[in-house]
Amino acid sequence: MTVTIMKLVWKSLDKMRCFRKRSTIPFLGVLITCLLFFNLYMEDGYMMEAGKKPLRETPMHPSNTERYVHTFRDLTNFSGTINVTYRYLAGNPLPRKKYLTIGLSSVKRKKGNYLMETIKSIFDQSSYEELKEIVVVVHLADFDLAWCENLVQDISRKFAHHIIAGHLLVIHAPEEYYPSLDGLKRNYNDPDDRVRFRSKQNVDYAFLLNFCTNLSDFYMMLEDDVRCSRNFLTSLKKVVTSREGSYWVMLEFSKLGYIGKLYHSRDLPRLAHFLLMFYQEMPCDWLLIHFRDLLAQKDVIRFKPSLFQHMGYYSSYKGAENKLKDDDFEEDSIDIPDNPPASLYTNIHVFENYDATKAYSSVDEYFWGKPPSTGDFFVIVFNKSTKISKIKIVTGTDDRQNDILHHGALEVGEKLVGTKRGRQCSSYITLGEFKYGNIEVQDVDHKIAFDIECVRIVVTASQKEWLIIRTISLWTTQPPSQWDTEGPYHLD
Repeated sequence: MTVTIMKLVWKSLDKMRCFRKRSTIPFLGVLITCLLFFNLYMEDGYMMEAGKKPLRETPMHPSNTERYVHTFRDLTNFSGTINVTYRYLAGNPLPRKKYLTIGLSSVKRKKGNYLMETIKSIFDQSSYEELKEIVVVVHLADFDLAWCENLVQDISRKFAHHIIAGHLLVIHAPEEYYPSLDGLKRNYNDPDDRVRFRSKQNVDYAFLLNFCTNLSDFYMMLEDDVRCSRNFLTSLKKVVTSREGSYWVMLEFSKLGYIGKLYHSRDLPRLAHFLLMFYQEMPCDWLLIHFRDLLAQKDVIRFKPSLFQHMGYYSSYKGAENKLKDDDFEEDSIDIPDNPPASLYTNIHVFENYDATKAYSSVDEYFWGKPPSTGDFFVIVFNKSTKISKIKIVTGTDDRQNDILHHGALEVGEKLVGTKRGRQCSSYITLGEFKYGNIEVQDVDHKIAFDIECVRIVVTASQKEWLIIRTISLWTTQPPSQWDTEGPYHLD
Protein backbone atom coordinates (compact mmCIF):
# COMPACT_ATOMS: atom_id res chain seq x y z
CA MET A 1 0.00 0.00 0.00
CA THR A 2 2.80 2.41 0.98
CA VAL A 3 4.67 1.80 -2.27
CA THR A 4 1.52 2.46 -4.34
CA ILE A 5 0.90 5.76 -2.54
CA MET A 6 4.52 6.82 -3.01
CA LYS A 7 4.27 6.19 -6.76
CA LEU A 8 1.12 8.32 -6.94
CA VAL A 9 2.97 11.12 -5.18
CA TRP A 10 5.92 10.94 -7.58
CA LYS A 11 3.54 11.02 -10.58
CA SER A 12 1.80 14.06 -9.15
CA LEU A 13 5.12 15.81 -8.66
CA ASP A 14 6.10 14.98 -12.26
CA LYS A 15 2.93 16.71 -13.44
CA MET A 16 3.81 19.73 -11.35
CA ARG A 17 7.28 19.80 -12.89
CA CYS A 18 5.81 19.69 -16.41
CA PHE A 19 3.52 22.54 -15.46
CA ARG A 20 6.56 24.51 -14.28
CA LYS A 21 8.22 24.19 -17.67
CA ARG A 22 5.25 25.77 -19.43
CA SER A 23 4.34 28.31 -16.78
CA THR A 24 5.62 31.79 -16.23
CA ILE A 25 5.13 31.48 -12.47
CA PRO A 26 8.43 32.27 -10.69
CA PHE A 27 10.35 29.34 -9.27
CA LEU A 28 9.76 30.49 -5.70
CA GLY A 29 6.03 30.11 -6.21
CA VAL A 30 6.49 26.58 -7.47
CA LEU A 31 8.75 25.82 -4.51
CA ILE A 32 6.06 26.93 -2.05
CA THR A 33 3.46 24.91 -3.98
CA CYS A 34 5.62 21.80 -3.71
CA LEU A 35 6.13 22.35 0.00
CA LEU A 36 2.40 22.81 0.56
CA PHE A 37 1.67 19.66 -1.46
CA PHE A 38 4.02 17.62 0.71
CA ASN A 39 2.60 19.15 3.84
CA LEU A 40 -0.90 17.93 2.95
CA TYR A 41 0.34 14.37 2.75
CA MET A 42 2.33 14.59 5.94
CA GLU A 43 -0.51 16.11 7.92
CA ASP A 44 -2.56 13.05 6.96
CA GLY A 45 0.19 10.86 8.39
CA TYR A 46 1.04 9.48 4.96
CA MET A 47 4.80 9.51 5.47
CA MET A 48 4.87 9.19 9.24
CA GLU A 49 5.92 5.93 10.81
CA ALA A 50 3.53 4.68 13.45
CA GLY A 51 4.53 5.50 16.99
CA LYS A 52 7.21 8.07 16.04
CA LYS A 53 7.32 11.14 18.26
CA PRO A 54 8.04 14.50 16.62
CA LEU A 55 11.67 15.40 17.02
CA ARG A 56 12.68 18.46 19.02
CA GLU A 57 12.89 21.67 17.01
CA THR A 58 16.33 23.27 16.75
CA PRO A 59 16.54 26.54 18.74
CA MET A 60 17.22 29.50 16.51
CA HIS A 61 18.91 32.80 17.12
CA PRO A 62 17.20 35.81 15.57
CA SER A 63 18.41 36.65 12.09
CA ASN A 64 17.24 38.37 8.94
CA THR A 65 16.40 34.98 7.37
CA GLU A 66 14.51 33.61 10.37
CA ARG A 67 11.09 34.19 8.85
CA TYR A 68 12.06 32.08 5.82
CA VAL A 69 13.32 29.32 8.08
CA HIS A 70 10.04 29.23 9.97
CA THR A 71 8.19 29.14 6.66
CA PHE A 72 10.26 26.15 5.58
CA ARG A 73 9.54 24.40 8.86
CA ASP A 74 5.85 25.22 9.04
CA LEU A 75 5.10 24.26 5.46
CA THR A 76 6.90 20.94 5.53
CA ASN A 77 6.68 19.62 9.07
CA PHE A 78 9.61 17.40 8.11
CA SER A 79 9.94 15.74 11.50
CA GLY A 80 8.85 12.24 10.50
CA THR A 81 10.80 9.55 8.73
CA ILE A 82 9.89 8.20 5.31
CA ASN A 83 8.16 4.85 5.44
CA VAL A 84 10.59 2.62 3.54
CA THR A 85 11.06 -1.07 4.25
CA TYR A 86 14.81 -1.63 4.18
CA ARG A 87 16.60 -4.92 3.65
CA TYR A 88 19.14 -5.65 6.38
CA LEU A 89 22.05 -7.24 4.55
CA ALA A 90 24.39 -7.38 7.56
CA GLY A 91 24.01 -6.44 11.21
CA ASN A 92 21.15 -4.93 13.21
CA PRO A 93 20.86 -1.62 15.08
CA LEU A 94 21.67 -1.76 18.78
CA PRO A 95 19.15 -0.32 21.25
CA ARG A 96 21.65 2.16 22.72
CA LYS A 97 22.11 5.42 20.82
CA LYS A 98 25.69 6.11 19.72
CA TYR A 99 27.45 9.47 19.51
CA LEU A 100 28.10 9.35 15.76
CA THR A 101 26.68 7.57 12.73
CA ILE A 102 28.91 7.49 9.65
CA GLY A 103 26.84 7.04 6.49
CA LEU A 104 28.22 5.64 3.22
CA SER A 105 26.27 5.06 0.02
CA SER A 106 27.86 2.83 -2.60
CA VAL A 107 27.01 1.61 -6.10
CA LYS A 108 28.76 -0.64 -8.59
CA ARG A 109 31.61 1.12 -10.38
CA LYS A 110 32.83 0.47 -13.89
CA LYS A 111 36.40 0.79 -12.61
CA GLY A 112 37.73 0.24 -9.13
CA ASN A 113 35.92 -0.28 -5.83
CA TYR A 114 37.12 1.50 -2.70
CA LEU A 115 34.37 0.68 -0.23
CA MET A 116 36.29 -2.02 1.64
CA GLU A 117 39.31 0.28 2.03
CA THR A 118 37.07 3.07 3.30
CA ILE A 119 35.42 0.88 5.95
CA LYS A 120 38.84 -0.44 6.97
CA SER A 121 40.21 3.09 7.32
CA ILE A 122 37.32 4.12 9.59
CA PHE A 123 37.94 1.20 11.93
CA ASP A 124 41.73 1.20 11.78
CA GLN A 125 41.99 4.91 12.58
CA SER A 126 39.68 4.64 15.60
CA SER A 127 40.65 3.54 19.09
CA TYR A 128 38.78 0.87 21.04
CA GLU A 129 37.06 3.57 23.11
CA GLU A 130 36.14 5.60 20.01
CA LEU A 131 34.57 2.57 18.34
CA LYS A 132 32.12 2.30 21.22
CA GLU A 133 30.63 5.62 20.11
CA ILE A 134 30.49 4.95 16.34
CA VAL A 135 28.15 3.05 14.07
CA VAL A 136 28.90 2.81 10.34
CA VAL A 137 25.90 2.39 8.02
CA VAL A 138 26.57 1.30 4.44
CA HIS A 139 23.76 1.67 1.92
CA LEU A 140 24.40 -0.64 -1.03
CA ALA A 141 22.27 1.37 -3.41
CA ASP A 142 22.79 -0.46 -6.68
CA PHE A 143 19.77 -2.14 -8.27
CA ASP A 144 21.96 -5.12 -9.23
CA LEU A 145 21.06 -7.40 -6.32
CA ALA A 146 23.65 -10.01 -7.27
CA TRP A 147 26.37 -7.36 -6.93
CA CYS A 148 24.95 -6.35 -3.54
CA GLU A 149 24.90 -9.95 -2.31
CA ASN A 150 28.48 -10.63 -3.44
CA LEU A 151 29.79 -7.45 -1.84
CA VAL A 152 27.98 -7.98 1.45
CA GLN A 153 29.53 -11.44 1.67
CA ASP A 154 32.98 -9.86 1.37
CA ILE A 155 32.09 -7.23 3.98
CA SER A 156 30.71 -9.87 6.35
CA ARG A 157 33.86 -11.97 6.09
CA LYS A 158 36.30 -9.11 6.56
CA PHE A 159 34.44 -7.16 9.25
CA ALA A 160 32.53 -9.91 11.06
CA HIS A 161 33.62 -8.79 14.55
CA HIS A 162 32.52 -5.20 13.88
CA ILE A 163 29.13 -6.42 12.66
CA ILE A 164 28.69 -8.59 15.76
CA ALA A 165 29.71 -5.68 18.00
CA GLY A 166 27.13 -3.39 16.38
CA HIS A 167 29.71 -1.10 14.78
CA LEU A 168 28.66 -1.88 11.19
CA LEU A 169 25.30 -2.18 9.40
CA VAL A 170 24.71 -2.85 5.71
CA ILE A 171 21.30 -2.02 4.25
CA HIS A 172 19.50 -1.81 0.89
CA ALA A 173 16.45 0.26 -0.11
CA PRO A 174 14.41 -1.70 -2.70
CA GLU A 175 14.04 -0.24 -6.18
CA GLU A 176 10.25 0.00 -5.94
CA TYR A 177 10.55 2.84 -3.43
CA TYR A 178 12.45 5.04 -5.88
CA PRO A 179 10.74 7.76 -7.95
CA SER A 180 10.90 7.65 -11.72
CA LEU A 181 14.43 8.01 -13.09
CA ASP A 182 13.30 8.37 -16.71
CA GLY A 183 12.44 11.56 -18.60
CA LEU A 184 14.16 13.79 -16.05
CA LYS A 185 14.85 17.46 -16.65
CA ARG A 186 18.23 18.20 -18.20
CA ASN A 187 19.25 21.06 -15.95
CA TYR A 188 22.68 22.58 -16.67
CA ASN A 189 22.61 20.86 -20.07
CA ASP A 190 23.86 17.60 -18.55
CA PRO A 191 23.47 14.45 -20.70
CA ASP A 192 20.59 12.14 -19.82
CA ASP A 193 22.75 9.50 -18.19
CA ARG A 194 24.46 12.11 -16.01
CA VAL A 195 21.08 13.50 -14.89
CA ARG A 196 19.87 9.99 -14.08
CA PHE A 197 23.04 9.22 -12.13
CA ARG A 198 22.97 12.34 -9.94
CA SER A 199 19.18 12.18 -9.45
CA LYS A 200 19.37 8.59 -8.24
CA GLN A 201 22.31 9.53 -6.03
CA ASN A 202 20.13 12.14 -4.29
CA VAL A 203 17.53 9.47 -3.55
CA ASP A 204 20.25 7.03 -2.41
CA TYR A 205 21.44 9.57 0.15
CA ALA A 206 17.89 10.48 1.18
CA PHE A 207 17.06 6.86 2.01
CA LEU A 208 20.37 6.50 3.88
CA LEU A 209 19.72 9.64 5.95
CA ASN A 210 16.20 8.47 6.65
CA PHE A 211 17.44 5.14 8.00
CA CYS A 212 20.05 6.77 10.26
CA THR A 213 17.72 9.26 11.95
CA ASN A 214 17.56 7.69 15.41
CA LEU A 215 20.86 5.82 15.61
CA SER A 216 22.99 8.56 17.18
CA ASP A 217 23.26 12.20 18.23
CA PHE A 218 25.25 13.24 15.15
CA TYR A 219 25.58 12.06 11.56
CA MET A 220 28.69 12.24 9.35
CA MET A 221 28.34 12.00 5.57
CA LEU A 222 31.23 10.32 3.77
CA GLU A 223 31.78 8.99 0.27
CA ASP A 224 32.79 5.39 -0.34
CA ASP A 225 36.34 6.22 -1.46
CA VAL A 226 37.80 8.00 1.56
CA ARG A 227 40.57 7.53 4.07
CA CYS A 228 40.44 8.99 7.57
CA SER A 229 42.88 10.76 9.85
CA ARG A 230 43.96 9.04 13.04
CA ASN A 231 41.50 9.41 15.94
CA PHE A 232 39.20 11.56 13.82
CA LEU A 233 36.34 11.08 16.29
CA THR A 234 38.32 12.68 19.13
CA SER A 235 39.08 15.69 16.91
CA LEU A 236 35.46 15.91 15.79
CA LYS A 237 34.12 15.73 19.36
CA LYS A 238 36.44 18.51 20.43
CA VAL A 239 35.06 20.76 17.69
CA VAL A 240 31.43 19.88 18.48
CA THR A 241 32.00 20.57 22.17
CA SER A 242 33.53 23.94 21.33
CA ARG A 243 30.31 24.82 19.47
CA GLU A 244 27.96 24.05 22.35
CA GLY A 245 25.48 26.86 22.73
CA SER A 246 26.08 28.17 19.21
CA TYR A 247 23.84 27.50 16.23
CA TRP A 248 24.98 25.40 13.30
CA VAL A 249 23.43 23.18 10.66
CA MET A 250 26.45 21.68 8.91
CA LEU A 251 30.07 21.47 10.05
CA GLU A 252 32.62 20.55 7.39
CA PHE A 253 35.75 18.49 7.97
CA SER A 254 36.76 18.33 4.32
CA LYS A 255 36.36 20.76 1.45
CA LEU A 256 35.43 18.08 -1.09
CA GLY A 257 32.00 16.90 -2.25
CA TYR A 258 29.93 14.97 0.27
CA ILE A 259 32.98 14.12 2.38
CA GLY A 260 33.13 14.99 6.07
CA LYS A 261 29.81 16.83 6.42
CA LEU A 262 28.43 16.68 9.97
CA TYR A 263 24.77 17.14 10.95
CA HIS A 264 22.64 16.91 14.03
CA SER A 265 20.65 13.68 13.68
CA ARG A 266 17.50 15.62 14.51
CA ASP A 267 17.87 17.41 11.14
CA LEU A 268 18.11 14.21 9.08
CA PRO A 269 14.36 13.76 8.41
CA ARG A 270 14.15 17.30 7.00
CA LEU A 271 17.27 16.78 4.90
CA ALA A 272 16.04 13.43 3.59
CA HIS A 273 12.71 14.93 2.50
CA PHE A 274 14.53 17.90 0.98
CA LEU A 275 16.75 15.66 -1.19
CA LEU A 276 13.72 13.65 -2.29
CA MET A 277 11.71 16.74 -3.16
CA PHE A 278 14.40 18.19 -5.42
CA TYR A 279 16.13 14.98 -6.44
CA GLN A 280 16.25 15.83 -10.15
CA GLU A 281 17.04 19.54 -9.82
CA MET A 282 20.80 19.55 -9.12
CA PRO A 283 23.68 17.50 -7.65
CA CYS A 284 23.57 16.53 -3.99
CA ASP A 285 26.40 18.78 -2.84
CA TRP A 286 24.56 21.81 -4.24
CA LEU A 287 21.35 20.77 -2.48
CA LEU A 288 23.27 20.47 0.79
CA ILE A 289 24.31 24.11 0.46
CA HIS A 290 20.72 25.22 -0.20
CA PHE A 291 19.52 23.21 2.80
CA ARG A 292 22.13 24.86 5.02
CA ASP A 293 21.08 28.31 3.77
CA LEU A 294 17.38 27.59 4.35
CA LEU A 295 18.12 26.79 7.97
CA ALA A 296 19.95 30.12 8.37
CA GLN A 297 23.59 29.06 8.46
CA LYS A 298 24.82 31.52 5.88
CA ASP A 299 28.56 30.84 6.16
CA VAL A 300 30.59 27.72 5.60
CA ILE A 301 31.92 26.39 8.91
CA ARG A 302 34.92 24.32 7.91
CA PHE A 303 37.77 23.09 10.07
CA LYS A 304 41.39 22.57 9.17
CA PRO A 305 43.29 20.36 8.93
CA SER A 306 40.75 18.17 7.15
CA LEU A 307 39.94 14.85 8.79
CA PHE A 308 39.13 12.96 5.58
CA GLN A 309 40.81 12.53 2.21
CA HIS A 310 39.44 11.43 -1.15
CA MET A 311 41.44 8.40 -2.31
CA GLY A 312 39.49 7.10 -5.31
CA TYR A 313 41.00 7.42 -8.76
CA TYR A 314 37.91 6.51 -10.78
CA SER A 315 34.50 8.13 -10.31
CA SER A 316 31.37 6.07 -9.69
CA TYR A 317 29.94 7.87 -12.75
CA LYS A 318 31.01 5.91 -15.85
CA GLY A 319 34.46 5.22 -14.38
CA ALA A 320 35.68 8.72 -15.26
CA GLU A 321 38.99 9.82 -13.77
CA ASN A 322 38.67 11.77 -10.53
CA LYS A 323 41.98 12.90 -9.05
CA LEU A 324 40.58 15.44 -6.58
CA LYS A 325 42.54 15.71 -3.35
CA ASP A 326 42.05 17.80 -0.22
CA ASP A 327 45.35 19.61 0.31
CA ASP A 328 44.30 20.50 3.88
CA PHE A 329 44.21 16.83 4.93
CA GLU A 330 46.64 15.57 7.57
CA GLU A 331 46.97 11.95 8.64
CA ASP A 332 47.51 13.04 12.25
CA SER A 333 45.16 16.00 12.69
CA ILE A 334 44.10 15.71 16.31
CA ASP A 335 45.38 19.24 17.01
CA ILE A 336 42.38 21.22 15.74
CA PRO A 337 41.84 24.67 17.30
CA ASP A 338 38.56 25.28 19.10
CA ASN A 339 38.10 29.04 19.21
CA PRO A 340 35.66 29.82 22.05
CA PRO A 341 32.67 32.12 21.37
CA ALA A 342 33.66 35.77 21.59
CA SER A 343 33.04 39.37 20.53
CA LEU A 344 35.60 41.11 18.33
CA TYR A 345 36.70 44.77 18.32
CA THR A 346 39.23 46.70 16.25
CA ASN A 347 39.99 50.36 15.55
CA ILE A 348 41.88 49.50 12.37
CA HIS A 349 39.99 50.81 9.33
CA VAL A 350 38.32 47.78 7.71
CA PHE A 351 38.48 47.38 3.94
CA GLU A 352 35.09 46.59 2.38
CA ASN A 353 33.59 43.46 3.99
CA TYR A 354 36.83 41.90 5.25
CA ASP A 355 35.67 42.36 8.84
CA ALA A 356 37.22 41.09 12.06
CA THR A 357 35.12 37.94 12.29
CA LYS A 358 36.75 36.57 9.14
CA ALA A 359 40.07 36.10 10.97
CA TYR A 360 38.45 34.28 13.90
CA SER A 361 36.07 32.04 11.98
CA SER A 362 36.79 28.79 10.14
CA VAL A 363 35.75 30.24 6.79
CA ASP A 364 38.55 30.53 4.22
CA GLU A 365 38.56 34.33 4.44
CA TYR A 366 40.49 36.91 6.43
CA PHE A 367 40.47 40.34 8.07
CA TRP A 368 41.89 43.07 5.84
CA GLY A 369 42.51 46.59 7.10
CA LYS A 370 44.17 49.76 5.87
CA PRO A 371 47.68 50.65 7.16
CA PRO A 372 47.60 50.52 10.99
CA SER A 373 49.28 53.03 13.30
CA THR A 374 51.12 52.65 16.59
CA GLY A 375 48.67 51.75 19.33
CA ASP A 376 45.99 50.32 17.04
CA PHE A 377 44.46 47.10 18.32
CA PHE A 378 42.46 44.00 17.47
CA VAL A 379 40.71 42.51 20.52
CA ILE A 380 38.90 39.23 21.17
CA VAL A 381 36.62 39.31 24.25
CA PHE A 382 35.37 35.88 25.30
CA ASN A 383 31.78 35.34 26.36
CA LYS A 384 33.16 33.45 29.37
CA SER A 385 36.66 33.44 30.82
CA THR A 386 38.62 30.39 29.76
CA LYS A 387 41.94 28.61 30.05
CA ILE A 388 43.97 28.64 26.85
CA SER A 389 46.84 26.26 26.15
CA LYS A 390 48.00 27.59 22.78
CA ILE A 391 47.60 30.68 20.57
CA LYS A 392 48.66 30.91 16.93
CA ILE A 393 48.13 33.97 14.71
CA VAL A 394 49.09 34.22 11.04
CA THR A 395 49.09 37.48 9.04
CA GLY A 396 49.46 38.04 5.32
CA THR A 397 48.66 35.64 2.47
CA ASP A 398 50.65 33.88 -0.23
CA ASP A 399 49.67 36.49 -2.81
CA ARG A 400 49.98 39.49 -0.43
CA GLN A 401 53.10 38.67 1.52
CA ASN A 402 53.78 42.30 2.52
CA ASP A 403 50.36 42.77 4.16
CA ILE A 404 51.65 41.34 7.43
CA LEU A 405 51.92 42.81 10.90
CA HIS A 406 55.50 44.04 10.79
CA HIS A 407 55.64 45.20 14.43
CA GLY A 408 53.15 43.94 16.98
CA ALA A 409 52.62 42.25 20.33
CA LEU A 410 50.25 39.58 21.59
CA GLU A 411 48.58 40.15 24.96
CA VAL A 412 46.06 38.36 27.17
CA GLY A 413 43.83 40.14 29.65
CA GLU A 414 41.44 39.90 32.58
CA LYS A 415 39.12 42.10 34.68
CA LEU A 416 36.41 43.03 32.20
CA VAL A 417 34.86 46.48 32.46
CA GLY A 418 32.08 48.13 30.51
CA THR A 419 33.01 50.91 28.08
CA LYS A 420 31.23 52.89 25.39
CA ARG A 421 32.55 50.35 22.88
CA GLY A 422 31.41 47.40 24.96
CA ARG A 423 33.26 45.13 27.36
CA GLN A 424 37.06 45.47 27.54
CA CYS A 425 39.75 44.03 29.79
CA SER A 426 41.43 46.50 32.12
CA SER A 427 44.60 44.48 32.75
CA TYR A 428 46.88 42.85 30.16
CA ILE A 429 50.07 40.77 30.12
CA THR A 430 52.29 40.51 27.03
CA LEU A 431 52.95 36.97 25.78
CA GLY A 432 55.34 37.81 22.95
CA GLU A 433 56.20 39.78 19.81
CA PHE A 434 55.25 39.01 16.21
CA LYS A 435 58.10 37.74 14.01
CA TYR A 436 57.77 37.88 10.23
CA GLY A 437 54.03 38.53 10.71
CA ASN A 438 53.31 35.44 12.82
CA ILE A 439 53.26 34.38 16.44
CA GLU A 440 52.72 31.05 18.22
CA VAL A 441 52.72 30.67 22.00
CA GLN A 442 52.56 27.23 23.65
CA ASP A 443 51.65 26.34 27.25
CA VAL A 444 49.79 29.59 27.82
CA ASP A 445 47.88 28.06 30.74
CA HIS A 446 51.21 27.35 32.47
CA LYS A 447 52.48 30.91 31.95
CA ILE A 448 49.29 32.77 32.95
CA ALA A 449 47.80 32.31 36.42
CA PHE A 450 44.34 33.72 35.64
CA ASP A 451 41.49 32.58 33.39
CA ILE A 452 41.76 34.64 30.22
CA GLU A 453 38.94 37.00 29.26
CA CYS A 454 40.59 38.86 26.34
CA VAL A 455 43.24 38.28 23.68
CA ARG A 456 44.65 41.45 22.11
CA ILE A 457 46.89 42.20 19.14
CA VAL A 458 48.61 45.59 19.54
CA VAL A 459 50.41 47.43 16.73
CA THR A 460 53.76 48.63 18.15
CA ALA A 461 54.93 50.65 15.11
CA SER A 462 53.09 52.32 12.24
CA GLN A 463 53.42 50.73 8.79
CA LYS A 464 52.66 51.76 5.20
CA GLU A 465 51.43 48.34 4.19
CA TRP A 466 47.86 47.19 4.69
CA LEU A 467 47.22 44.44 7.24
CA ILE A 468 45.75 40.99 6.64
CA ILE A 469 45.06 38.83 9.70
CA ARG A 470 44.65 35.47 8.06
CA THR A 471 43.86 33.20 11.01
CA ILE A 472 43.55 33.41 14.76
CA SER A 473 43.65 29.91 16.27
CA LEU A 474 43.12 29.16 19.96
CA TRP A 475 43.31 25.88 21.82
CA THR A 476 41.42 25.71 25.12
CA THR A 477 41.78 23.47 28.16
CA GLN A 478 38.52 24.46 29.85
CA PRO A 479 35.36 22.42 29.06
CA PRO A 480 33.51 24.58 26.52
CA SER A 481 30.14 23.46 27.94
CA GLN A 482 30.62 26.18 30.56
CA TRP A 483 30.41 28.88 27.89
CA ASP A 484 27.20 30.86 27.71
CA THR A 485 26.91 31.99 24.14
CA GLU A 486 24.63 33.24 21.43
CA GLY A 487 26.97 32.01 18.72
CA PRO A 488 30.61 31.40 17.89
CA TYR A 489 31.37 35.14 17.67
CA HIS A 490 29.83 38.49 16.89
CA LEU A 491 31.28 41.77 15.71
CA ASP A 492 30.81 44.98 17.67
